[in-house]
Amino acid sequence: MTDNREYAVARTADIVVGVDGSDESFAALRWAIREATLTGQHVNAVFGWTHSWDMGSQPQSDEAWGQVREQMAQRLRDWVDQACSDIDFDVSRLKLTSVRATGTHALLELGSGAQQIVVGRRSLGRVARWFLGSLSASLAEEAKVPVTVVRFASDEEASVQDEIANSLTPGETTVHYAQPPVVGQGRVKPVVVGIDGSPIARRALVYAADEARIHHAPLHVLFCWQIKDLDAVPGYENAVPPLHVAEQRAQQLLDEAVAHADFGDGLDVQANAFHIPAAKGLISASRYASHLIVGSRGLNGLDAHFLGSVSRQLVNFAECTVTVVH
Repeated sequence: MTDNREYAVARTADIVVGVDGSDESFAALRWAIREATLTGQHVNAVFGWTHSWDMGSQPQSDEAWGQVREQMAQRLRDWVDQACSDIDFDVSRLKLTSVRATGTHALLELGSGAQQIVVGRRSLGRVARWFLGSLSASLAEEAKVPVTVVRFASDEEASVQDEIANSLTPGETTVHYAQPPVVGQGRVKPVVVGIDGSPIARRALVYAADEARIHHAPLHVLFCWQIKDLDAVPGYENAVPPLHVAEQRAQQLLDEAVAHADFGDGLDVQANAFHIPAAKGLISASRYASHLIVGSRGLNGLDAHFLGSVSRQLVNFAECTVTVVH
């Protein structure tokens, strides 16, 4: 199968990860290094920086700019040492790149030939995220290679969620908002892939199967659908089909997609179709997954910003690491 060969070759390319000194970027770097430990890939830790007021007056000579660049390079080295001191990784497979550019531009440019770009998800609130956007969402929309967004849940965020939960819960019992799902001993959370029958979804399916294989995790294939997603249902070309007919059609489309995929041997694959909007269903699934993978098919530009593409919503609100495949 062509897609399988393509992704097998792509694993020889670097993992490019954005590092900026934040806890979110440290989580992304640690995820990338652990991934490379399993796959044998090289990791390129990229720090895109611009001159700012807290760095003093702007340098006026090439020599002064050279000193600033060396300071930024040293800052990146210190961050990498800080984030990865307890991870056993062959440092000969780790490259550090400090470049004068915005973070988004640096990652898009240096990651254009990468196997994937990895960033951490900043914990902006919903309103701030709508007005300001986020590096992770911008990359997921603009990149030509898969973008992985590693979720970092800060203690402050969890504390506020607990406060909200307790303020709205009757009685004196203390409750916790983020109760983690129980996973049996010896079992791992599944890799989940959302599909919709499009060519890009088939690429996401191949990518997800490869990821599940690497991590020895089960693969769950989800088709979250609404009637408008089913195109023409046979026998109902000019009418809205009854729900039970639509459910049968959705299951048929899912079964066909799974049947045409070449998963190889030894991979535990389960497939389910659910009558629910895709973003809502996949965000729910993310709570029980180790990794959520989707294709980038959806809205772009202003439509994505105002209306929200599925991939943008998942990048912003999923409760696990998300990869958007292009």
